[in-house]
Amino acid sequence: MGHKIKANVDELIKAGVHFGHRSSRWNPKMAPYIMKKSNQIHIIDIKKTLWGLIAGSMVAEEIAGRGEYVLFVGTKRQAGHIIRKAAERCDMPYVSERWLGGLLTNYETIRSRLQRLDELEELERTGRINEYSKKMVSSFRREMRKIKRNLGGVRNMDKLPGLLVIVDPNEEDNAVKDAINLHIPTIAWMDTNANPDLVDIAIPANDDSICSIEVFVREMADAVLRGKELAGERKAQKANKATEGTEKKRKSKKVTTDEPVHQKEEENSPPDDPKASAAPTGEDEAQ
Repeated sequence: MGHKIKANVDELIKAGVHFGHRSSRWNPKMAPYIMKKSNQIHIIDIKKTLWGLIAGSMVAEEIAGRGEYVLFVGTKRQAGHIIRKAAERCDMPYVSERWLGGLLTNYETIRSRLQRLDELEELERTGRINEYSKKMVSSFRREMRKIKRNLGGVRNMDKLPGLLVIVDPNEEDNAVKDAINLHIPTIAWMDTNANPDLVDIAIPANDDSICSIEVFVREMADAVLRGKELAGERKAQKANKATEGTEKKRKSKKVTTDEPVHQKEEENSPPDDPKASAAPTGEDEAQ
């Protein structure tokens, strides 16, 4: 399984990944990830960020390779559009507007809201929505926009995800709580004011910079695509093996079917004439 990432130290520094929060706002549990303090600002150890990116990409690749969903989560203003684009690029679900309470722990209710969206869109598509009053039509369309905005990113997620990729776990505390309750692993891009103990893989970084967030989300999306590619290769190999096995069985069956025919022909053939097949002796030749 590949674990290479495109990001390097120069790119991370250029993106401002190493700038943490002011030292007065820090979480002491982030101490192992902080290199030093400069002008009352904590400076993050870039090496720890790189190690976290490598570990996170390996996990994301493995889970995507098993055919499970990787749910991208980032609802803060800087992250929303980046999360949406990356998730769409690797065809994975996402939450970029608002994390609804019970999105994972009460998943059946969420699915019922998505079914309601299907009903409203069907009314719109068939034109039957015009049979209602203008007030009702306006209400239907407002409801449809709201469901799309909040749940559009998870519309095709027909089962619980195998992994959550989170930008700023402080901002997405409800998502983190749901993941903990359901034992779903989490990878988080987190600043010096967060608690690394709440997630499975904590990647220390500036979670307010757009450039910084883009690096993280890009690496996770790339890992998911690699996992999907590996899954496709494994599926093709299994299909080839199954085809080869079927072919071998077919040939074996044909040979088994043909054997009695040959045996029957041998049994029905006349016995050899010993006189006709006997070789002439020397005396016979002399006569």
